[in-house]
Amino acid sequence: MHHSTFRKFTLLFGLVALVAIAGGCKKKVAATPPAPPPTPTLQPTVTLNASPTSVNPGGTVTLSWSSTNATDLDIEPGVGKVAPQGSTPVNPTQTTTFTITATGAGGSATASANVAVNGSSAPTAEAPTEQPGVNELFEQNVKDAYFELDKSDLRDDARAVLTKDAEFFRSYPQVKVSLEGHCDERGSTEYNLGLGQRRAEAAKNYLISLGISADRIETTSWGKERPFCTEHDESCWQQNRRAHFVLAH
Repeated sequence: MHHSTFRKFTLLFGLVALVAIAGGCKKKVAATPPAPPPTPTLQPTVTLNASPTSVNPGGTVTLSWSSTNATDLDIEPGVGKVAPQGSTPVNPTQTTTFTITATGAGGSATASANVAVNGSSAPTAEAPTEQPGVNELFEQNVKDAYFELDKSDLRDDARAVLTKDAEFFRSYPQVKVSLEGHCDERGSTEYNLGLGQRRAEAAKNYLISLGISADRIETTSWGKERPFCTEHDESCWQQNRRAHFVLAH
């Protein structure tokens, strides 16, 4: 009898313990709180003032400025890097617009202050460099074609030169030229006049084949009458065997 009662008591105690353990396992774990939102990046602001705003040449002007959310500030012309706020004297000799640029993590901002200098005006942009005229461009880009002794057919180097000449003529359709045929001093005057003419015509015909209009090119021959070099040797003679370009006006 006592033994049966003891068994019942033991079973009841075990059941209570299991219930308590099960209840403990169901205890909720606290949720992790959400991360705070990122701090917004603020746009820099900046102000710049000049006092006075009008002076005589070399007079003193005080520039004052202040900024927010800026880590780098620069005043131009002539001042350079400055603190986030402050003032500095300047002595402009001509009317000047000072500009401050403030830069920070949120971007950049600018502000300006104009100082009028009596008897002067704001600096003007430099005049553009004068462009070379057609005459100068012609001299720089148009080259002569050279020939072998007693020949008027075009060498490979002459064709290459004339091809570049044609590029210039296409770029400047208003340009017209005279092609002069020249020879060295050997041979008769009559022979060289004919040879010079054939050389000028050969150069002209090649330009025409490259698309240059025939009415832009006149031809003439000077034979051996107008040498470019007057020494009596081959190095000089070969300079005189040419088709020479002259700009027509």
